[in-house]
Amino acid sequence: MNASREGWTLAGSIVAALTASACCITPVVFALLGIGGAAFAVALEPYRPLFIGLTLMLLAGAFYFVYRGPAAPCRADGSCAANPRRTRLKAALWIVTAVVLAALAFPYYINYLI
Repeated sequence: MNASREGWTLAGSIVAALTASACCITPVVFALLGIGGAAFAVALEPYRPLFIGLTLMLLAGAFYFVYRGPAAPCRADGSCAANPRRTRLKAALWIVTAVVLAALAFPYYINYLI
């Protein structure tokens, strides 16, 4: 059950971040591909704060589910083994966080890329 929650919050964070930045990323991507008519993405601009809030809440949930998990099982002799699945989830979470932050900051650094 926890794996499902962790995965859904990670995926939801990415989707919400891309949606929050769709007003700025979509026209640039369409222009680079030579596709016109990307003005529809401007309609998403009023909803950007809502999507940013949703993104941050989903990321917070992902951090909660990944880092609050039970401690690694310990043996009777006191040695504890690291859970490789949890280690991969933590790495994925930090990669997703970097992607999300880059997507959310896109409107601020696009002028330097063009």
